[in-house]
Amino acid sequence: MDNISVWCLVGISLGACCLVMLAAWLWAHKIKNASVVDLFWSYNFPIIAIVLFFLAPGWETRRILICGMVILAGARLGTHLATRILGHLNEEEGRYQQLRKEWAPNAERAFFFFFQFQAISNVLLAIPFFAIVMNTRVGLSPFEWAGFILWFISVTFEAMADRQLAEFKKDPANKGKVCDTGLWHYSRHPNYFFEWLMWVSYFIFALGSPYGWLGVISPAIILYLLLMVTGIPATEEQSLRSKGDAFRAYQKTTSVFVPWFKKKPSEPLI
Repeated sequence: MDNISVWCLVGISLGACCLVMLAAWLWAHKIKNASVVDLFWSYNFPIIAIVLFFLAPGWETRRILICGMVILAGARLGTHLATRILGHLNEEEGRYQQLRKEWAPNAERAFFFFFQFQAISNVLLAIPFFAIVMNTRVGLSPFEWAGFILWFISVTFEAMADRQLAEFKKDPANKGKVCDTGLWHYSRHPNYFFEWLMWVSYFIFALGSPYGWLGVISPAIILYLLLMVTGIPATEEQSLRSKGDAFRAYQKTTSVFVPWFKKKPSEPLI
C-alpha cells in the first residue's frame, strides 16, 4: 500500500485503539476495576506498530526496527502491568478508587470517556512512529542509531526498576514498607524516568525522517503527565495514604524523578 497517506494510518490506528479501549471498559465495568486500563494502554502501542508495519510505505528495514522497538517495549510493560493487575482483579488500585469517589455518582460514564481518551493519547504519542514509517529513504541516519541506543538503555533500566520493585513486594517481610533498594535508593520513580527517556529516544530516532521534529510532542506530553497529572502526583498521594510516615521519610532522602541525583537528608523536598 505505497500510496496510503499518513492520515489514513492515523485513522486506522485510532479506530483500533478505540475498539480495544471499548472492550477494556466493558470488562472494567463488569468487574468494577478500572485498573485494567493501564495494561491495555501499554498493549495499544504494539497494535499501532503492527498496523504501521504492514500498511506504511517507508523503507522496510526502518519499519522493522522501529516497529520491533515499539512492540518489544509495549509488550514488556503491558505484561509487567498485567502480572500485577491480574493478580488482584477483585481489588481496584488506589488511584482509580480515588477517581471513582471523585466521579460518583457517574463514575462508570466518566470512566468510559477516560478509557477513550487513553486511546486518543496512544495515537497522539505515536507521532514519532508515523513520521518514521513514512520515510522511504534507504539507510539509517546517525539520529536513528542514537535513538536505538538510547531506547535500549532506557528499556533495560526501566525493566530493572520494575523487577526490583516486584521482588521487594514479593517478600512478606516488606509489607507496608517503602522500596528503597537498587534504583529506588536514588529515585522514588526510576521506572517513570526511564519510561520518559524511552520516549525521548523515539523523538531522536524520528529526527532522521521528514517532519520528525514533531516527535518532540511525545516526550513533552509524557513528562507533563508524569510530573503534573496521572503519574507521580497520583502515585505519591496513594503512597502517602498507604505508607504514611515511612514514605514521608523516603521523600526526604530521594530524588523525585532523576535516579542519579539522590538528595541529602538536609535538602528540602522536591
